[in-house]
Amino acid sequence: MKEILITKNEEGQRLDRFLKKYLNKANQSFIYKMIRKKNIKLNNMKAEPEQILKKDDLVQLYLSDDTVEKFREKKTLKQSDIHFDPVYEDDNILVVNKPIGLSSQPDETGMRNLVDEVKMYLDDKEENISFTFKPAVCNRLDKNTSGLVIAAKNYDALKQTNKAIRERKIKKLYMAKVHGIVKNDLELKDYLVKNEDKNMVRIVKEMEENAKAVITNAHPIRTEGNFTWLEIEIETGRAHQIRAHLSSIGHPIAGDRKYGRKDSEKHQVLHAYKLVLGGYENELEYLNGKEIISDIKDRKIMM
Repeated sequence: MKEILITKNEEGQRLDRFLKKYLNKANQSFIYKMIRKKNIKLNNMKAEPEQILKKDDLVQLYLSDDTVEKFREKKTLKQSDIHFDPVYEDDNILVVNKPIGLSSQPDETGMRNLVDEVKMYLDDKEENISFTFKPAVCNRLDKNTSGLVIAAKNYDALKQTNKAIRERKIKKLYMAKVHGIVKNDLELKDYLVKNEDKNMVRIVKEMEENAKAVITNAHPIRTEGNFTWLEIEIETGRAHQIRAHLSSIGHPIAGDRKYGRKDSEKHQVLHAYKLVLGGYENELEYLNGKEIISDIKDRKIMM
């Protein structure tokens, strides 16, 4: 007999839907049959498929270990499958250093992505397993931008992190090397229009159809020949925002072939290097004020 403790990640859903996720290779008729024959119980009592699960409920599976294994898809992790570096981890969140060349989210190409790698990484650690909640990436970076990404390990962390990002209570700072000499702080406020067909954006000064406001602030750190290192903070998180915004004022990012110019850099020098967490409540308040840093020298390139 296998007993499953329902956590806050699983509560609020029907028993049959929970079982379909847990026994993810079993069909619905098998699950209903096991419930009907009392091979699956809830709190040691006869269960009904539509019963709503509550935190601390116990689901009992009176099935052999072989049967449970047969109906559960088991993933195996190889070290070579993971391209990111964990930077910070606790029971609620995982912050990773995403390499250049790895997409943040799955897309139509079916290529490897950060979401899948985070799931594999956490699935391999028994203490992090949630029976039905799938770890989720909360902030995104362009495929060729490296740096810090937050992944939520449970539903409460996901909900609170997304809310904090939406309300701009999580500070995200980038480091970039740009063409030209920048002597003063930059406060850029314009509009961004995306061309879906070309997967490019353009910056415009006046509002137009489908345009979205973008705000990019940059502080010069040091010069390096005819380049300047900038610390950048964005108040709006649009795709390609930093790259296009800096290019629009004549300071494209070094190595950026799409919005920049040819130079000696093989990859664009843009790295999300610092997070200052905030906006968390209740059990997650301990995260407020936490600074997480990944030096640009630690960025990786996915081969």
